[in-house]
Formats: sequence, C-alpha cells, structure tokens
Amino acid sequence: MSAEVADREALSCSRPCTPPQASWFEFLLDPSLLEQHLQGPHPDPSPVQLIVQLLEQASKPSVNEQNQVQPPADNRRNRTLKLMALKAAAHLTWDLKVLEKGLTIPVLNMLLNELLCVSRVPPGVKHVDLDLSTLPPTTAMAVLVYNRWAIRTIVLSSFPEKQTKPGPHQLNMMSLVQQEKELTENILSVLKEQATDSITVLEGALNIKKDFYIHTLRTLDLLAADPSTANGETESSTAGLRISADHLHCQVHYDLGGIYFQQGCSDPSVYEKAREHFRMARELLTKLDSSASFCCVDEQRLAGYWSACKTLTGASDPSDSQHTPYGQISCFMRNHDYGLYIPLIYVCLCVLNDRDGALEEVCHKLCVCNAVRDALEGGVLGVSFHQLLLKPSKNTISFLLEVCARSMDKEHRSETCKRKMALFIKSVCNRLEDVSLAFMVSSHKLFMELLQDEEKKILMEQMRKSSATVNLSAKPLPSFYDIPASASVNISQLEQQLILSLDPLHIRQILIELQGMAERPFWRVNSKWEVPVDYVNVILAIKDNLTRDLVYILMAKGLHCISIKDFAHARQLFTACLELVTEFSPKLRQVMLNELLLMEVRGHEAGAAEGNMERPPPDLVSRVRGYLEMRIHACNVLHGTDLPLRQIVGEECVVFMLNWRENEYLTLQVPQSLVNSNPYIKLGQLIASTCKELPGPKESRRTAKELWEVVVQICSVSSQHKRSSDGRVSLLKQRASSLGILEVCNTNNNRIGTIMGKSYFCGLIDVFFISISQDDIVNEVTAEHISIWPSSLANLQSVDVEAVVVTLKELVNYALSLNPNNQSWLCTQADIYFGNQYSAAMHYYLQAGTVCSDYFTKSVPPDVYTDQVLKRMIKCCSLLNCHTQVAVLCQFLREVDYMTAFKALQEQNSHDSMDSFYGYIWDVTILEYLTCILFKEDPISDQHESAIKAIGQTELNSSNPEEVLQLAAQKRKKKFLQALAKLYF
Repeated sequence: MSAEVADREALSCSRPCTPPQASWFEFLLDPSLLEQHLQGPHPDPSPVQLIVQLLEQASKPSVNEQNQVQPPADNRRNRTLKLMALKAAAHLTWDLKVLEKGLTIPVLNMLLNELLCVSRVPPGVKHVDLDLSTLPPTTAMAVLVYNRWAIRTIVLSSFPEKQTKPGPHQLNMMSLVQQEKELTENILSVLKEQATDSITVLEGALNIKKDFYIHTLRTLDLLAADPSTANGETESSTAGLRISADHLHCQVHYDLGGIYFQQGCSDPSVYEKAREHFRMARELLTKLDSSASFCCVDEQRLAGYWSACKTLTGASDPSDSQHTPYGQISCFMRNHDYGLYIPLIYVCLCVLNDRDGALEEVCHKLCVCNAVRDALEGGVLGVSFHQLLLKPSKNTISFLLEVCARSMDKEHRSETCKRKMALFIKSVCNRLEDVSLAFMVSSHKLFMELLQDEEKKILMEQMRKSSATVNLSAKPLPSFYDIPASASVNISQLEQQLILSLDPLHIRQILIELQGMAERPFWRVNSKWEVPVDYVNVILAIKDNLTRDLVYILMAKGLHCISIKDFAHARQLFTACLELVTEFSPKLRQVMLNELLLMEVRGHEAGAAEGNMERPPPDLVSRVRGYLEMRIHACNVLHGTDLPLRQIVGEECVVFMLNWRENEYLTLQVPQSLVNSNPYIKLGQLIASTCKELPGPKESRRTAKELWEVVVQICSVSSQHKRSSDGRVSLLKQRASSLGILEVCNTNNNRIGTIMGKSYFCGLIDVFFISISQDDIVNEVTAEHISIWPSSLANLQSVDVEAVVVTLKELVNYALSLNPNNQSWLCTQADIYFGNQYSAAMHYYLQAGTVCSDYFTKSVPPDVYTDQVLKRMIKCCSLLNCHTQVAVLCQFLREVDYMTAFKALQEQNSHDSMDSFYGYIWDVTILEYLTCILFKEDPISDQHESAIKAIGQTELNSSNPEEVLQLAAQKRKKKFLQALAKLYF
C-alpha cells in the first residue's frame, strides 16, 4: 500500500476492515478449506496465484545451525504444500492453456515434475522407453501431460515477445529477474534437447485407443491418506477424471502439429506432417463435445495453422471452397498468376472496405500503389493516376508518400531505383496544382534525400512563384476577403511541420522556406518551446534571423527530448546546434558543450534507473570533473564573467559523482578553491566524507558535525529571505536555500540515501522534538546512524520545521520506492504517520515486522520491535478504539504493562473483534483479570466462555517448564501479528 492510499484510508475511516483475500498458510493449517476455497465463485487468490504461492513456500531453502543455506527440506510441511498446488491444478482439470498463461516456465516445470513424482512415474527412466499401454491410467496421463507441455513450451518460446520497459527496480529485484531468466533458458535448452523423445511419446499415445484418467482432488486426497491407492491401482481404472481417447488424440494432434510447424522453418518438408496432424485435429474437433474441459484447442489458431500449411505445401482440400476471395487469392499466389492476382485484390479490397462510402478511397489507394510499382519498374504511369493528381486530397498525398517510403525501406536498394523514385516524386510535385500539397511533398524526407540540391532549388522556386500568383482578373478592385489565402495556408502547414519535425536538416529547410515567405521570429511559433532563462539573451542577440531561430528551436526541441527521455534525438539536435554555433560564438559553443554533458549524465542515470548498473565510461567521468573545475577557472579566464552557466548542471554533476561513488575525487582531488566558491560542491564533499568515514562512528563525527552545521543553515529562516503572503519562509519555495538537497534525494547510492536523505532530517526532527518536549517520547522519529549527529540544536527558533517535515516525507517516500523492504525506513515512515494517521502508522509498523520475519513465521528481532515501537503500536490501537489489541500488545513489552492492559479491557466501546483475540493472550494475570470482569458483566456470555477457554489451555499452566511457556507465547505472538497484518494491509 502506498503512502497516498494509506492517507486516504486513514481519513476515510478510523476502523480497519478485513480484506477477503485468503492466505496460503490458512490452507496449511486446515487443508479442508482448500476445496471449499477453490469451488467459490471468484476465489481470491485464484487457483493459479495459489499454485505460485504454495510452490514458492515449498521451495524456499533452509538454513542450518551453521548458518549455511541448504536445499528445501523434504518434510511433511513442504510435501503438503506441493500436494495442495497439485490440487489447485487438478481443479483447473490440468488445462495447459490456463496454466501457461498464469505460470512462468520454472514454476510450471516444478508443478509437472511433482505430478510425475506423485503419479509413480519410474524415476531415472526416459519417457520414450516407457510402454504407456501397460502403465496405470493416471501414470500414463501424467507422462502425456508433461510431454505435451514440453513441446508447447518450445513452440511458445519461439514466438516474439513484446519487451516491457522496466521501471526503477532495486538491485536485488533485478538479480531475481536475471536468475529467473537464466533458469528459464536452462529449462528450455533441456526441453529442446528432449524434443524428439517428447514427439515420439506423443505419437505413441495416438496408437492407444482406450480411455485415459487424470488426477482429481479426490485421487490426490487418496494419495495423501494412503500412497498405495495411487494411480487407480486399488480402484481399477476408474480413479480420476476420465478422458476419452478422441479428446486426448485431438489435443495431441494439435500439439504435434504446432511443433512440426515450428520445425518447418528449418526443414520445409516437415510442413507435410504438420498439415496432416492439423487435419486430424480438425476432423476430431467436429465430432467432439465442445463442452469438454480437457480438450482446449484454440480453434482460431488451428484455422490459421491449417490455412498456412495448405499454402506452404501447395495442397488443395476438396472440402474447402475456393469461391471465397481469400481462397482464390491463395490459389493465384501459388500459381504465380499475378496478372489475375492484382485485379482480384482490387475486388476483394472493395468488398471488404465498401462501408460508409469507403469504396472510392480504396480505389484511390489501389491506383497509388500501382503507380508507385510502375514507376519503380520503369513503366508508364496510367491515365487513372494522372486524373487522380488533378484533384487529390491530403489523405491521398499522405498515403502516396507512405507507399513511396515503404518501397524504399528495403536494404541495398540500387541507385537506379533511387533515381526512378526521385523522378517520380519530382513529377508528382510538378503536376500538383495545390501548392500546399506540393509543399507537403517537398518537406518529406524522401524529397530531401533523393533529389539533388539543384533540382530542389528549381522546384522550390517554382512552388514559391505559384503560391505568390493571385488571379485578379475576375474583379478589378478585389476586397480583402477576395484575395486567396494559399500563402498563409502554406505558412501554417510549414509551421506545423516545424513543430513536429526532429530532424535538424529538415528543420533548417523549413525555416529557409518560411523566411522566404515572411519576415518574423519563427522561434515563437510554439509557446511550449522554452530555453533556460540564462541562455535567452545570448541566443536572441544573434543578428541573423535564420541562425537565431534555428539555434533557439534546436535547443528547445533538444531539452524537450531530454525531458521525455528521448536521448537519441536530443543528441542529434544538440550536436547540430553545436556545429552551428561553433562557427561564430565561443560562448554558445561552451553552452552547448555543457548541455551535451548534462544530457549524457541524465541519460546514464536514466539507464541506471531502468536496471543498467554499468559504471559510466571514464570519458564521461573525466568530462564531469572538467566541468566542475571549469566552473571556476575557465569561466573567468577564457570567456569572461558573462558566460551563462546553469546551476543545475553543476548540481547534477555533483549528484552524478555521489551516485557512482567517486568519493575519492570529491574528498581529495577536487580543488579547494572550487570547494570554497561553490556551495553545492562543498555539500557534495561533506556528504562523500561522511559516507566514507561512516564505518568508524567516532572518526566520522567531525565531518558529520560539519555537514550538520551546513544543512542547518539551509533549513534556517534568514531575515534576508522574502516571506510569502502568510508570513512563512518555506525551504521548498526557496531554490537558493535548498542548495541541491532535493537533487541528492534522487541519488541511487543507498548509503548516501541513508546518511543524507533519511538520517539527517530524522535527526534534525528528532532533536527538535526532544528539545520541545523532553518527556513525551511519542514525538521522536527513529533512524539509522542517528548517533553520529549532535545531540542538541542551537537556535531552535530559526529552523523552518515545516520545510524539514515536508522534505523528510519526500525523502522517505523516495527511499522506500528504491528499497520497499528496508525495515528501518518503514519504521521511519510509520513514525511520520504516527502523528495523526494511526491506521497508516500501524500498516508500516507491521510491514517492518513482516520483512524481517518472513511474514511473522519467525520472531521479529528485538531491535525492530523495541519497547518504543511497541508503545506506539499500543497507542495507535488505543486511538483506533481497538482495545483488545492493546491488551494483547501490552504482553510484548519487556515488562508487561498491566495497568494499560487492565484499563483497555475495561473499555466498553471497542471496535475490534474482542473475544476473537482472547486466544492470543498468554499472560495468565491478564487472562484472570479478563475472566473476572466478564463474569461480573454477564457470567453466561459468549465472551466469558471464550475467556474461560483461553485460560483453560494446558500449555499456559504456570507449573509447565519455562520452555513450554515460552513456546506458547511465541506461537501466540506470531498468530496475533499475522492477524493484525490481515487487518491493516
């Protein structure tokens, strides 16, 4: 749950509600619940999700007494978890289509191997050596299901997959993804090696004419009760779900056809086998009951396979009528009868697209395609195409340019083809009477690439003359409204192309055309084109209008590309701008070099956020160092004091050095004059020094104190700062005051995030609250490394506490987005919400406990659930009116808080489940008090009965050994925390 969701939940209601989702361990505690859960209308989690959870728990490695990682133990717990996963798959009737969609290859491989194991498939024997007709029914079926999955997986893995762009994962998550990818590749390699055996096994199954049986929930229960009853051996051949031979053969034919079709890419002769299997699958499918759950053949894909096989093999089927357009086209293609093929395509397209008057558009598109083909083949353009160019629409010209571009996309196009295409485009431009459409062609990339400069110049001059020609013969004295608007239309279209284009040469060509039509500043065409304020005056001071517009637009477009992480186009635009300004302006040349450096830094950081953790190249690191030193020296010496330099470039260079742990440079090699003159470099040096000296607390306190003093100044309210309308000065509203702190928030260096991000501000708020209220412990905020900071805060009134709190929230939220399982950050987040959002605070306190105890299956370390944390949890529950939870939590303290527990049990208005929590109380004193007050209220109430039952458990007898009492307490602790987690998660 995100912080925003937790906020909304806290504001909407103070009483937490129990979500309906079941947890896997509930089925482990009571296996009878599984079948009831699966048979529900909408089980949550679904059977596929439940399989993943159960197998994940069953495959977790164990740790021995020497703290060594061991393979998963073969104990009763893990065997039960695997059996329940098989039951969930049996509930789905072993539908491979559903299982393949919801499970990864490693998980499904684990599930089916477990099926082979419980079905008593002889271990160590190849499946191809087994005689399926002599095996028990469910054993044979398990072998067939596994081998069907094997060849289906090989086929599916050959399909191209859409690559999803990963988000900002942490390192351990990327490691898990990489491990899963490697495991998947290993499994696929084994399946491909055994593909021939799998095909042989399935082809052998086609010779078996008797019915098959597959495991159900009932047969799996029989396995759990008595392994000797497995596979129908004690129930003849009727154990399990009956699968008719036709149903199985249909599915096997379909799967074998798929693997043969996939192999046909390397061996075309195999397509014959694929066609035969698909034919048998089609015939069997027409005879079978469509409601059968086991035979799950994708009929649409089967039809596609069948058509493809017929085309590839050249076979004809008398049952298929060739009166359909598709059938006739396929026949003409096989016979290479292109003379009839083209007209027939025309007819079919007309039939398919004759909706809402689309017939005319289809005819125009066909005419365009034929014209492009004739032009490339050196033929004469048809009369219909010339008639089309008399009054073409904008869509027609757009389609024409698209067809031309696609026809030239093929590699190694000869120079002859390119020249023919250039002549075709030139002829189109000459024949277009509408100048706006002619400009549309002339601004296309093919026009710019294929035509020679002299040809382009002549055509441009002709179009310019045509656009300037106004027919005044109709009226001797035309009014303003009678003058044609073709010129303005052309300008508007060129301006639109100028906005959309990202090609520097294209942008330059458009600007040349616009400058010839009108003299005005075209850098104002788009109000969203923005360049930094530091550069505006330098760029607008350029005397040549074309150069000024070009520099401004190239920089604005490049900055926009960086903002959307399109670094390829940004590099292209900035490089072109750099080449342009190098000829006349040393200042702008240095500006562009700085912006190129910032683009490279952001590009590398964006790659790191997406999982590419390769270190930056030495050249980039060297350029960053050079910029930081140039900021002082080269600025004044080479270019004078008026060189525009953006502060953000220096800040991000410092953050870049911190992110990639260039601490040696920041602490030792950076020139001292640079440190003294640049506050953000000074701040970066202090952060690097603190991180570097962190392993020794005593040694690091000196640099930590310096860092403390610097940032206290940043967070302090100065009398020189301008105040807002409400009289306050906010850190986030003053860029100079922030001094790059928020830039450091975005660092990927976990240690810097801990030192600078969380611990500093937590320490500052901690000291602040302690200074305000020495006795009220609930106002303290916990953090790591808090001991290295000073224990007091001088001049407390000058600190902008509001800004510190806002910054703290932003930092902790960002830290948790990088590492959501950091228990210390989770506790800090809980402390922040502890002020007034108690349900959200409980959520994060419990989440901190879950990440370090494997969802409370282990004890929570005492350094996580300290007495202070437990007291805050107690207060949260009290303010939420969950008083029974308060009483239970009082037992968790090192010294049981009987007074608070007794007071909570006396409360009449409790919003929790009350007696459902009595079973979690192990302290006999609290239980005795509880039974006493409940007896006074109503001796025959259900609550009193629950309390009597809780206190009457033999394991709580005070005469028991200490080990028994401790075990009873630990058992109740875990169950209680798991119950709370279900309430607050």
